Amino acid sequence: MLVVGLTGGIGSGKSEVSRRLAALGAVVVDADKIAREVVEVGTPGLADVVETFGDGVLQADGSLDREGLGRIVFADADKLARLNAIVHPRVGERIAAIMAEVESGDADSIVVYDVPLLVENGLQDRYEVVVVVAAQPETQLRRLVDQRGMSEADARARISAQASLEAKLAVADIVISNDGDLEALNTQVEQVWRDLTERAGRTMTP
Repeated sequence: MLVVGLTGGIGSGKSEVSRRLAALGAVVVDADKIAREVVEVGTPGLADVVETFGDGVLQADGSLDREGLGRIVFADADKLARLNAIVHPRVGERIAAIMAEVESGDADSIVVYDVPLLVENGLQDRYEVVVVVAAQPETQLRRLVDQRGMSEADARARISAQASLEAKLAVADIVISNDGDLEALNTQVEQVWRDLTERAGRTMTP
């Protein structure tokens, strides 16, 4: 088994890379998806979020208003830290359980952990290979505003709340540059998959 950490800043295109690697045969564990699951309606995680930030972070149906909460925490480092203290331990527990299940299955798997805050949380040493999807801050800003409909101020706050591109590149074993189009991205992902397959072969050789 080859254990890969995949990361990249918001708007870098990391999720698209993750989807393409899954289509090529990787077992993908999506930390962001898990982070949403641990604060779903009825979970202890959501109860703790409401206790910390108040009922105003809930939508009419009782679910978490993620965009509204994001506007609160990404403008205040202390509040972001309080949210992370609620969410991150629960995500870590869920990932550990998934990892145990994967390890008990196909020994030849290439397991890709899609972890947005890999660098911020100092998790790089957990993975045999770290893949960073790199986009320049101006590219990230344009995508968040044009594709996600964020205000420029909100987009800048979210980008600045994450580790810098330089910090991410410093821990990378493989870099996917994604300031271009999807065709260029796909070519790089296919090359990365060949690389990971070769690394897995070497890893699994007695």
